[in-house]
Amino acid sequence: MAQQAVDKMLLRGPRIGITPKPGGKGVVGMPVYMWTANGAETYGPNTASATAGSVTVTATARVSRIVWAMGDGSAVTCATAGTPYRAEYGKKPSPDCGYRYTQPSSTLESGKYHVTATSTWTIDWAGGGETGQLTETRASAADITVAEVQVLN
Repeated sequence: MAQQAVDKMLLRGPRIGITPKPGGKGVVGMPVYMWTANGAETYGPNTASATAGSVTVTATARVSRIVWAMGDGSAVTCATAGTPYRAEYGKKPSPDCGYRYTQPSSTLESGKYHVTATSTWTIDWAGGGETGQLTETRASAADITVAEVQVLN
């Protein structure tokens, strides 16, 4: 019955926030900030119940981590929703979920880094005198461009 409660939830992959934003260009060596919208469908908590006869099971889901596959073979695991980038941060690295590319994306056949963010939802449930825990994953992706800066003397 716990699975029935989970099936009532709308658990989604991260709503990806990333700098550089898709369609824009980042620069090799500059900080990349990664985050997701901090809502019930994309981060939690998300609660639902299922009832059969006199037994009700209630489940609460929260994202316990997001693993960001950066498209260059590296992965970053973040235990928070991340911090959205703001211009006043300048070149400071993200305080909780960031990365730096060392090569431009033009070295790839596609010309872009394909970034995938996979949320692990930890779901605690209780009902009928029992408790338990389930996990589920959801993923989202975005393509970003990272360029090299050429300096002339």
